[in-house]
Amino acid sequence: MPALLPEEYVPDVNTRLSLYKRIASAADDREIEDLKVELIDRFGLLPDPARYLLAIAGLRQRAQSLGIRRIEGSDKGGFIEFSATNRVDPAYLIGLLTREVGTYRLDGPTRLKFIRDLTDRTARLQFVDGLLRELQQHTLSA
Repeated sequence: MPALLPEEYVPDVNTRLSLYKRIASAADDREIEDLKVELIDRFGLLPDPARYLLAIAGLRQRAQSLGIRRIEGSDKGGFIEFSATNRVDPAYLIGLLTREVGTYRLDGPTRLKFIRDLTDRTARLQFVDGLLRELQQHTLSA
């Protein structure tokens, strides 16, 4: 999905680059929300690609804090790839696999695959966000 600040939305290339840098370095959801408010205040309502960019930045923060190496999503599902040092409780993942057999399965030792109709991009982001929030609630102590 296109996740960017369109030239028509932020015409100045230096401003766009500065905003990309700020989005990439945002420390938490609050900073991303502040950037969203600033963008709307300065440039008007967010076009879809800008909304997607901010949403993905939030997902990236959550994923990194959980020890997730990579997330990929498409129209028919996707996967979450865990690092060897992830913080997610394996018992929770086993429960998830047994409760929702048609939706989740393991694809190798570090990859949780999800199968679901995610044609709608907003629904795709919401699904991954919800899954990451669930995983956050089931982490191992540091």
